[in-house]
Amino acid sequence: MADTTQFDLVSPERRLASAQVVSVQIPGADGDMTAMAGHAPTITTLRPGLLSTEGPDGTSEYVVTGGFAEITAAGVTVLAERALPRAEVTAEHLAEMVKEAEDALNNAKAAFENEPGPVDDAAKLLADMVAVGDHIGISAR
Repeated sequence: MADTTQFDLVSPERRLASAQVVSVQIPGADGDMTAMAGHAPTITTLRPGLLSTEGPDGTSEYVVTGGFAEITAAGVTVLAERALPRAEVTAEHLAEMVKEAEDALNNAKAAFENEPGPVDDAAKLLADMVAVGDHIGISAR
C-alpha cells in the first residue's frame, strides 16, 4: 500500500477524525487539492464542500463549511468552522447552513451597499453551500 500520513479533522464541537490515510481531498478556497505523504508544506482556507479521505480502512467523507487545512511533514490537520460526517448530514442540517449563508449575504448587502467585494464573497458562500447539497444529493429547500 502507498505511504500514509496522519489526518486530523477538528470542529469546534468535537474531533471528527484521527487516522492514517493515503490521501485527503480538500475543498480549498482557491481550488480543490489532494494532500498525500510527502506533500509540500501548505496552509489553505476551506470553502464549503466535501472533504474526503482514502485510507487502509476505506473512504470517509465530511461536509465542511469553512476553516483551514495545514499540510506538514507530520500530516494533514483540518480545523473546520463546521464539519459533519457525510452520513450524518440531513436536509435540516443543510437548510440551516444555507439559511446562515443567506443571512450573511443579506447582512453584507445592507452593510456594504457600494462595495461589491464583501457582497460577492457572501454570494459565493451561498452558492457553495447550495452546491454542497446538490453534490451530496440533498436539497436545502
